[in-house]
Amino acid sequence: MRLSPSTDTLRASRNRSRRRGIFAVLALAGVTFAGLGALRRGPLPAVEVNAPLGALGRATPVEVAVSAAGRGMSRVEIELEQSGQRFPVAAEEFATPPGWKLWAAGTRQKSWNLTLGKDSLPQLAEGPVTLRVVATGAGAWLRPGLAATSEQVLPLRLTPPSLEVVSTQHYVTQGGSEVVVYRVGATSVRDGVEVGDWFFPGAPLPGGGERDRFALFAVPWDVADSAATRLVAADEVGNRREVDFIDRFTPVALAHDDIELDEKFLARVVPPILENTPSLTSKGNLLDDYLQINGDLRRANADELRVLAARSRPEFLWKAPFLALPGGQVMSAFADRRTYFYQGREVDRQVHLGFDLASIAKADVPAANGGVVVLARWFGIYGNTVVVDHGYGLMSLYSHLSSIDVAEGDAVGRGSKLGRSGTTGLAGGDHLHFSFLLHGLPVRPVEWWDAHWLTDRLKRKLGDALPFAG
Repeated sequence: MRLSPSTDTLRASRNRSRRRGIFAVLALAGVTFAGLGALRRGPLPAVEVNAPLGALGRATPVEVAVSAAGRGMSRVEIELEQSGQRFPVAAEEFATPPGWKLWAAGTRQKSWNLTLGKDSLPQLAEGPVTLRVVATGAGAWLRPGLAATSEQVLPLRLTPPSLEVVSTQHYVTQGGSEVVVYRVGATSVRDGVEVGDWFFPGAPLPGGGERDRFALFAVPWDVADSAATRLVAADEVGNRREVDFIDRFTPVALAHDDIELDEKFLARVVPPILENTPSLTSKGNLLDDYLQINGDLRRANADELRVLAARSRPEFLWKAPFLALPGGQVMSAFADRRTYFYQGREVDRQVHLGFDLASIAKADVPAANGGVVVLARWFGIYGNTVVVDHGYGLMSLYSHLSSIDVAEGDAVGRGSKLGRSGTTGLAGGDHLHFSFLLHGLPVRPVEWWDAHWLTDRLKRKLGDALPFAG
């Protein structure tokens, strides 16, 4: 006779089976996690090298960026190699979570902003250099991390471009203009004339050789000598050569003028300028508003003219001498230093960078020479204004106009009517405020009005490159 197992026996058997199942699951999980820890490694890192200049010099910026998904990167090494010699640049190790931590992440992204070149590694010599980056991903107990290698060969340049002055007799006056013709080496990417903070870029010489260049330049009105004037040529990594080329510099004694402000004048000029200049907010009284206009707005207009110079066409748009306002009498000359008084006390000082010319009320204003209109609108302190581009950074400005007869983009000939003189902007009476600008810098107009000066100072150096008949 068979006896049925008791309830306790059955319950004990089931518990043993359940424990064996749990142990089996735990054992399988342990084996799995151990396997992950021993074998699971991260994916191959990605390396990006940004050498924007395409070469190295004495101190050249280079950016290295590394990214690694999953558990991140474990090590990054950056080095330069030249002629078999290796020069460590940077090395960094990163903690990575163990492979069994499926939810954990290490360092997935990192970038290095480096300055590489001769200054940091004096052992380097001019010639090709290999920039190498080795980025290793997360490894496992039994498997090392995958390593990605990026190599980039860059030329190391230490010699400045060659620079030869071709023209002679560079005579410049304070506030005046000149031209220099020169020849640069093949590695030059930026050349021209520097005068303090001003830079006058060079351009290919029309009809010249591949490396022949010229630059129209000026010495600013407030620079009393030519010591800061240099012809320069630089390559893409900053190696530069400078040449002192000024043969004669003539300083100029600047005139001075006192201007008395009164309520009638302020009431006439201030409201229209505020109405036409949304960037200005009234300060609540005419004098403070005038001082804001005469100072802040004047500087903002000067900055805008400097930016406008970038739109100048790389060609000579004129062939004949420049015109002045017919019958115009000079009411104020270039670079007059003005002191402003109100009710007997000094309130401001500014410099008048142009010529004030007056003939009759609402006189026709002709274009000084051929060119293209690049500005024709209300323009801050100048009121209704026209600016004509004559090419290679030379522009002429006509302001305080009562009316404008041209639009931006119009081609104009020498003597074309641009508008009529007037009293808009900061004008005390009907007149034309006229300026020549060279790359945004106001320069002495009398030179450009002088056919002899154009022939002697420009045509003689530029030759057939300048289509000027005299």
